[in-house]
Amino acid sequence: MTIPSSHHDTTDFDVLVIGAGISGIDAAYHLATRRPGTSFAVLEARDSIGGTWSLFRYPGLRSDSDMPTYGYGFKPWTHRKSIADGHLILDYLRDTITENGLSEHIRFGHRVLDAQFSSATGRWTVLVEHTGSAEQVRFTARFLFLGTGMYDHRAGYTPDFAGLDEFEGRVVHPQHWPADLDHTGKRVVVIGSGATAVTLIPAMAGSAAHVTMLQRSPSYVMSLPAVDVIAGALNRVLGAERAATLIRRKNIMITRGIYKACKRAPRAARRLLIAMVRRQLPAHFDVDTHFTPRYNPWEQRVCVVPDGDLFKALSSGRASVVTDRIARFTQTGILLESGQQLSADIIVTATGFNLSPFGRIRFEVDGRPVDLPRTTVYKSMMLSEVPNLAFVVGYTNISWTLKADLVCEHFCRLLDHMDANGFHTVTPAAADPAMERVPLVDDLHSGYVQRGIAGFPRAGTRGPWTVEMAYEKDAERLRESPVHDTALRFTFAAPATVAAAR
Repeated sequence: MTIPSSHHDTTDFDVLVIGAGISGIDAAYHLATRRPGTSFAVLEARDSIGGTWSLFRYPGLRSDSDMPTYGYGFKPWTHRKSIADGHLILDYLRDTITENGLSEHIRFGHRVLDAQFSSATGRWTVLVEHTGSAEQVRFTARFLFLGTGMYDHRAGYTPDFAGLDEFEGRVVHPQHWPADLDHTGKRVVVIGSGATAVTLIPAMAGSAAHVTMLQRSPSYVMSLPAVDVIAGALNRVLGAERAATLIRRKNIMITRGIYKACKRAPRAARRLLIAMVRRQLPAHFDVDTHFTPRYNPWEQRVCVVPDGDLFKALSSGRASVVTDRIARFTQTGILLESGQQLSADIIVTATGFNLSPFGRIRFEVDGRPVDLPRTTVYKSMMLSEVPNLAFVVGYTNISWTLKADLVCEHFCRLLDHMDANGFHTVTPAAADPAMERVPLVDDLHSGYVQRGIAGFPRAGTRGPWTVEMAYEKDAERLRESPVHDTALRFTFAAPATVAAAR
């Protein structure tokens, strides 16, 4: 789509949305449809939309959330696959942009470096670098909306393995998958046991000579149908539009029910999850060693495999699991602490990702740097003592997009409230210093969370300062509760400031 030059020339907006992934597209839709008079731009550092779904290119890339809830509430997911491949998700996001005329608002190759808020003008000044030329330009905006996700797109996490340089084959991290990598007929070792590893192994096992999943410790793995039979029946009987709400509610209820059951009765849930794995593997398979984690369900994410594809690959003999620790890399593969040698042509380090707080943007308010870990989140979407800023950090135990939808709705309601009352700025007041503060993500013990969450804002332990990994609680406070809150400070614009802004 050709964008008129006037759109490119404009650098002042009501709202600047940072990031054109799931959350940024969600914000753009809500602003365009619910507030058609609001000027906004979406600044995207890369040259394509989709965030994770266009960055990652590894074999088998797919969602591990069901698509009727990972899709947007305003655009029903109609594909028959409920656990969907990455390219289908990317097509869905492109369709969302096209159908709603959002392309003209997106500016690619715009990496935000820093953002400075002035209380005198009630506006942000944002320094942006053109990623192709390193040329810098400044934008101004009344509000910032951060749809930057949690992951660092520049580099994935690889431990410092001894002897890595000695290996004569190819070492690949899933975040940087080479277009020319051909694993046909090759011996592949995938290091890791998380969502990426369990996706890669069945996808590569079909054409590789053999794929070995090398894990330090097991994860919980649960098989779900790739195609939702109940959703298919509802779509046929009611039509996609009418069925969508029912399917979405059903999936939220089931997913939340499973999560709560795991938390309430962890021992029973553990027995059930392991029994389900045992049923899908040959009788001789050592489930106790390879699929019996040392932690309770949902202390780390439960991995989902559609139609048991991982278990089918293991049962066929095309793939295998080794649970051991790495002593060092060798010329021909990996030497384990047990003394076993794994031969490999390709080693995939599915060892996790790095977290990146708000795209590593540097924030200042009235000349004072914002130290993110010292801020406290308000309603899971704003920061204490930081005016006119909203962000999305999605759920860890259900679809990210459910949270993004709620935040975008509340953000538009907040703007409506400010316009109706003539408010210029809104700032969450400093939280009670006596209140205990906790990590933003406090319910997962996964390595990537433990490594990086300290760089993010923190959550409180009561009132609007809590972070609820509970959709039903957020729906109540973000969708149903009033915008006005004693924890928010609103200011009126001085007449001279209003005139200058015009």
